Amino acid sequence: MSEQGERTTSEGGPVTVLQLDGLRASVAGKEILRGVDLVVRSGEVHAVMGPNGSGKSTLSHVIMGRPGYEVLGGTITLDGADVLAMAPHERAAAGLFLAMQYPTEVPGVSLEAMLTEALVGAGRVAAVGEVRTRMVAEAERIGFDERFLQRPLNVDLSGGEKKRNETLQLGVLQPRIAILDEIDSGLDVDALRDVSRRVEAETNERGLGVLAITHYRRLLTELRPDVVHVLVRGRIVATGGPELADELERSGYAGFTEDASEPEEPTRDVGDPLQDPFADPLP
Repeated sequence: MSEQGERTTSEGGPVTVLQLDGLRASVAGKEILRGVDLVVRSGEVHAVMGPNGSGKSTLSHVIMGRPGYEVLGGTITLDGADVLAMAPHERAAAGLFLAMQYPTEVPGVSLEAMLTEALVGAGRVAAVGEVRTRMVAEAERIGFDERFLQRPLNVDLSGGEKKRNETLQLGVLQPRIAILDEIDSGLDVDALRDVSRRVEAETNERGLGVLAITHYRRLLTELRPDVVHVLVRGRIVATGGPELADELERSGYAGFTEDASEPEEPTRDVGDPLQDPFADPLP
């Protein structure tokens, strides 16, 4: 395990800081996040663990600006800039990246076209052929079949292939802070290793800051956390080193659970997934 602060950018670049102070948010009239304080810096891996309904996915959606979530209080800043004042595409252009729990299929839009437009939108105009070259290189690093690069975005991909595709996008776009919303779900052992090691390499090679949301410790065997947070009922109730994940693996969340009368994170959202790219599938 690495020590917090050990990871640094290979180029010695400035440290990026994503900071949440007292963040409160609701959805469908229910307060889900009830005062979250969190700081993620370049090169750090922060794991957020917690039981179902604790607010983990809500946290990722609020950071990225998903419609339908109301911020009730607190702040989110990226290097001092007010993230809450930015539209979702502006947050992405500023250097935030979300690997979604349920990646959306986008018929008619190629992966290359999407990545090219994303780079242009961030003011990073790529040379002719550069995006394709990066895609091929990233596909090789994570064991993603090159034939999938020709398909419309995520169309006819398995759950595991979609997660590899999200990781490929991360490698090409090179964000400053990556939020991984249960990127380990749907991955077999080999895919989990490939994805985790690629993200881990980004923390060492570029100083990528990572906020990894997960239920299970297995992700953290390869993507080594500097800090582990336990989120229960919308609050961080414990923070520690990697040993905290080991404790949760042994004993579960029973020792951290708060009053069961508190509202849980909704498990069903109503909305058109074609209009809302963050939308979760209906049960």
